Amino acid sequence: MIHEIASLTIDPARAAEFEAAVASARPHFEAAKGFVSFGLKRVIENPACYQLIVGWESVEAHMVDFRASPGFQEWRALAGPFFVEAPTVAHLQTVIA
Repeated sequence: MIHEIASLTIDPARAAEFEAAVASARPHFEAAKGFVSFGLKRVIENPACYQLIVGWESVEAHMVDFRASPGFQEWRALAGPFFVEAPTVAHLQTVIA
């Protein structure tokens, strides 16, 4: 399993709306091939910043299967209007647990 970590920056005045949009998008992730887990975390030191952490069976499950799915388009339609800058994405693999 790998984790997708997406760094998302929004207008903090719209935090409640953004969090509701992400909650609405969650089922699209859960329905995706290779989905494992989902979480959204807010950065305490900078309330405009969030980390979306999604577990996938592989990088391909995220980058190929999910990104080519209608669910990805729904995610972007729901959350995308809140982004004040382009998200950055990294894929992490556990080396020590």
